[in-house]
Amino acid sequence: MKLRKKINLYTSALFAFLLMLMNISVYVFFSKMIIENEQISITEEINKITAIAQESIGSVPEDDLLRAFVPVNGMVRIVSPDQKVISAVTSSDEKELSRMQAEFFNREVTDTFEQSKSQYIFASAPIVLPDGEVGSLQLTRSLETAAGILQTLRIILVSATLLAMIPVLASSAILSKIITNPVASMTNTMREIQESGQFKRLALEGKSKDELYQMGETFNHMIDLLESNFEKQKQFVSNASHELKTPLTVIESYSSLLKRRGLEKPELFLESIDAIHSESVRMRQMTEQLLLLAGHDEQMELNIKSMELNTFLTQVIRTYGEAFKRIIDIESNIEGPAYVQTDENMLKQLLFIFLDNARKYSDNVITVSAGIKENEAYIRIRDRGIGIPMDELPKVFDRFYRVDKARSRKTGGAGLGLSLAKEIAEALGVVIKLESTEGKGTAVTIFIKVT
Repeated sequence: MKLRKKINLYTSALFAFLLMLMNISVYVFFSKMIIENEQISITEEINKITAIAQESIGSVPEDDLLRAFVPVNGMVRIVSPDQKVISAVTSSDEKELSRMQAEFFNREVTDTFEQSKSQYIFASAPIVLPDGEVGSLQLTRSLETAAGILQTLRIILVSATLLAMIPVLASSAILSKIITNPVASMTNTMREIQESGQFKRLALEGKSKDELYQMGETFNHMIDLLESNFEKQKQFVSNASHELKTPLTVIESYSSLLKRRGLEKPELFLESIDAIHSESVRMRQMTEQLLLLAGHDEQMELNIKSMELNTFLTQVIRTYGEAFKRIIDIESNIEGPAYVQTDENMLKQLLFIFLDNARKYSDNVITVSAGIKENEAYIRIRDRGIGIPMDELPKVFDRFYRVDKARSRKTGGAGLGLSLAKEIAEALGVVIKLESTEGKGTAVTIFIKVT
């Protein structure tokens, strides 16, 4: 069963149940009130008749006396203590009541009973007979009028219930349509996306900003994210395949050359081996960076702890300088120990990326300076290399983007290092500021909060 039909069915059934429960309660309450009013009325009437009859009994024949008090739809009688009817007068349309078995009561009694499928109310009160004995004056009256009123009430309540169900069914159908329309629209949109392969969005209407509207907004936002990630993935795969194609082609070409003439010319053999080795190293580095970026796209696990900045910088610069045989000057303006909360390995990788760029694009001394300003520690890596044009600065953190493609090819760059640095910085919560002057050099500053 569809959701729309379920909502329509459940809301209609619930409202019908509540309406029936309310109508039954009204009927029970009203019928109880009518019976209580009838009991009060017949009690007052029997007391009035008893008071008048008590004064006249003995001087007026019992039948004549009772005839003055007989109801139009009932019976009045006097019963002796031995349960014999002394006198009884019945209305013309209730002759069946005269056959009712007599029963003596020595106290006031009020009750209802059924006879010949008709409802009656009965009241009895003691009365002193002419011989001094205590008899029972009994009044019986039909509840036909009250039953008619209750019958009319039943018809009205049933009719009202049936009539009320018409707008209930209509409103529940409208409500189910309002609720399920966004869901159906979302389902159709997803089906169209599946069939066409094109990203589509819901057309949002209304200004209520209710949960259904928010669901539509969330769906559109999710589609935006999916489309953005899909485009990034396509671009990433395209660029990666393009970048990997070049070293593979070089390796294949030199391998073929070695196969044909490598044994005849030793100098060609050495040249081919160097080229294959160089391209293999570059392809390995590129693959490692691609794997790092792919892993960071999913989740970057951090081990945040307190770390002394001066000691950390000294170790990193010494390690890097010895590995690449480069001179790196340190200029620290930090007096005393300075502690930061960060992931030591990730921050080291971030510094290695910028140091590696400075090494590749500058043959001069690299300068690393550090200091504290307004509760923030900064690390600045400055080179005196070729620099970056001003209009290229906003693009250098894009994947596979290279300012000087010819020079980058020689140095082995694939345009992934700064993109990786950006993602590491975002994960660590540090800020990167890049400054460069073409022909003079580049400076990268990393800002870290001090604890």
